[in-house]
Amino acid sequence: DDFTPMDFVVDILRRFFQKSVEEATRIMLAVHHEGRGVCGVYPFEIAESKVHLVRQTSRKHGHPLMCVMERAEEDDGGEPC
Repeated sequence: DDFTPMDFVVDILRRFFQKSVEEATRIMLAVHHEGRGVCGVYPFEIAESKVHLVRQTSRKHGHPLMCVMERAEEDDGGEPC
């Protein structure tokens, strides 16, 4: 979105997804330019908790930051990319 400050997004990625400043910045820029970014792959319960915490924190600070979880694609046994 065009309303959530970029530094807030980086802080969220660092705090809830344990990303380095560089990785958080890369993800934030992907979200800014492409409309979405991947924060990680987690077991369902952990992903659900992280989504809840991000949404709650965003609302608390008055930002419309979106956070969703999606089912990961099945591993086809190939090399990771």
